[in-house]
Amino acid sequence: MKILHTADIHIGVENYGKIDPETRSSTRLSDFLRSFDEMVEFAINETVDLFIIAGDAYKSRNPSQTHQREFAKRISKLSMNNIPVFILIGNHDSPNIPGPATSLEIFPTLDVEKVTIGDELTNYQITTKSGPIQIVSVPWIRKGDLSNTQTYPTQTIEEINEEIQKTVITKISSLVDSINPKLPAILVGHLSTESAITSSEKSMMLSKDYLIPTKNLTLPKLDYIALGHIHRHQQLNQKPRVVYSGSIERIDFGEENDTKGFCLIDLDPQKDSGQREVQYEFIALNARKFKTIKIEIKDQDSHPTQTIIDEINRHTINDCVVQVIIEVSASQSKNIFDNEIRKSLSQAYLIASVKRNIRPETQPRLDTNFTDAISPIQALKEYLNYRNFDQTKTDAILNKGYELINEINEES
Repeated sequence: MKILHTADIHIGVENYGKIDPETRSSTRLSDFLRSFDEMVEFAINETVDLFIIAGDAYKSRNPSQTHQREFAKRISKLSMNNIPVFILIGNHDSPNIPGPATSLEIFPTLDVEKVTIGDELTNYQITTKSGPIQIVSVPWIRKGDLSNTQTYPTQTIEEINEEIQKTVITKISSLVDSINPKLPAILVGHLSTESAITSSEKSMMLSKDYLIPTKNLTLPKLDYIALGHIHRHQQLNQKPRVVYSGSIERIDFGEENDTKGFCLIDLDPQKDSGQREVQYEFIALNARKFKTIKIEIKDQDSHPTQTIIDEINRHTINDCVVQVIIEVSASQSKNIFDNEIRKSLSQAYLIASVKRNIRPETQPRLDTNFTDAISPIQALKEYLNYRNFDQTKTDAILNKGYELINEINEES
């Protein structure tokens, strides 16, 4: 029984994108859809038994019609190829308050075949071509859903999170106890665990999270725990395997070094609980690359702009989102020309920024022991020698120094 596990599709993210003149939508939409298509094609070619999205299909609670259309196209393609899809409700899929429909309720409303929406903290049983599988569904829990409504106005965020944590842990334990040990069983959750590592520079989370300890997920009746919400792919436990698939595309430069992809788990339904895993694999996607180029300009550098361009040329930037960070003194900053730098970045998909970090300047301390006897021109020569300017610049400054000294002497 092959199961594809992904999460945090985030259709609608437009960070570091441009407007496509033909579609009038962000070019970043194409990035996310391309990665989504890679997974769909893989699932069809490998004839997987179940396609799991562990929350956050969209970036927004109210996705545009275009975003909904493009997401539905791919879900429909899986359905038409006889691949069941389980879509969990994530924090970006949930309305602020109970009552309004989620953006994913259109699928059960239209009775789309082979699509199940995990919008409740409960158990589901899904029929696949290799037999039935049980899913313990743990969607995103809004703070108002499980907290005591009578004490809610006076509770702190920490108290509310603790209350949700206790309720979810108790409910998960009860749901796992009720599953049939003779059938494969997995938990699909959109949540934070205490041991997960995040990487985004700008948090995609809407508020401070409640945390579920990993030990409360690794229950013996479960064959796999598929998690979403944290964008970095990571494995938190071996048996049973607890895995965040991670997001399918980089959101920002905090995820620059993350490998984006999805998980493929193969279970043997004929084996006992805890022994069903046959194979596990993380498969990388061709996600948009982000590239940070850091350069430090020395005070004595006579051609700082060229130094920056030379450093840029040492990097592969084709089709990357690029940011350049320049460490430079205030006196050297005026010798840097952004237009020339941006021309050298023409192969980049997008220039996110060319940023200058201006470092404080300190007065140079010369080794020479000055006395009142040293002449002003001799002091100037010592300074120029210390700064190691080229001869042409040195001669020009000295000539100007002579002129100024002569003017002062004449006035005196």
